[in-house]
Amino acid sequence: MIAIAAHRARRADVTLFRNHWPPMTPSAAADALSPTGSSTEAVPAVSVRQLTKVYGGKGGPKPALNAVNLDIPRGMIFGLLGPNGAGKSTLINILAGMVIKTAGSATIWGHDIDRRPRQAAAAIGIVPQELNLDAFFTPREMLNVQAGMYGVPPRERRTDELLETVGLTDKADAYSRTLSGGMRRRLMIAKAMVHSPPILVLDEPTAGVDVELRQHLWEHVRVLNRRGTTVLLTTHYLEEAQELCDAIAIINHGNVIACDSTVALLRRLDRKDLTITLTRNLDALPEALAAFEVEQPSPRRLVFTYRPSQTRVRDILTAVRGCGLDIGDLTTHEADLEDLFLELTSADDGRTEAADAAEAAGSAVDAGDAG
Repeated sequence: MIAIAAHRARRADVTLFRNHWPPMTPSAAADALSPTGSSTEAVPAVSVRQLTKVYGGKGGPKPALNAVNLDIPRGMIFGLLGPNGAGKSTLINILAGMVIKTAGSATIWGHDIDRRPRQAAAAIGIVPQELNLDAFFTPREMLNVQAGMYGVPPRERRTDELLETVGLTDKADAYSRTLSGGMRRRLMIAKAMVHSPPILVLDEPTAGVDVELRQHLWEHVRVLNRRGTTVLLTTHYLEEAQELCDAIAIINHGNVIACDSTVALLRRLDRKDLTITLTRNLDALPEALAAFEVEQPSPRRLVFTYRPSQTRVRDILTAVRGCGLDIGDLTTHEADLEDLFLELTSADDGRTEAADAAEAAGSAVDAGDAG
């Protein structure tokens, strides 16, 4: 009886949805995939200009996005990174139509979210962090219902194709409550793709997922990207962002503080560590090594930090051997995305705190003058 009641409730929900937002005609749906403008390649998948969002509340206005400008090129896996509360979810929710912006503009596949909201919505699929699946629906039923909500005619639905893409063909007719966590994540991706959007947004898709399932999820995402889908990814796992993303934007306190290709961002740090293991104990650092930035964490280990643009490894090794030291082993460590992320956000936090302090001091002076 519970299952029957759930099915009836879902049918009522679908009816209300379609009455509120009637399905698009085939010509309108095709129009949603054809961005305005003459040059298709020149139109970014997502473009925001001066995008601003300020939340109200008892404590006064709270800015979440501060005049953000950002372009996401087509065909990329694009990472949007930032600390908690940086503004990532607000930006995604504005694109999804769940949050109303305060100012600025946003276009999805060439469609302005204000002037052409239906076409913009049809061009994007959102995979939220939360698992919002109906326990009494099978994956096949769920995808068909979702496609119906987007007005996809039965003959044009790609239910079986999507189930195969995310590896759920053998679970197509099993209740979703019986699926594992990884399977549910993949089903969420399939739900977001029922209307064939050219853009897929993944909001923390691997949160709470073990390493093996995470690898499976990313393989499915790569398949979708190779087939032409632009992917916008938010994640706190910086190593997977470094591995997957073609380009990355870092947002902090509502501002984009960095945006470039992943390779170019990593090149910014210009820092490496060289660890040398000696064949015998060293009581003190020789004076000849004082010209380098070097630490001695143990009697037989030396750690050199250097800039590849200014110092060659050969120069360090020559100096070590010149001190009469025998090298038993050596390893190098390159700066990664986590190092860059911490460096940029820490510097931005410092600037923000200084600006807040200056503003508070200015307010105090103004109050004193008024008194």
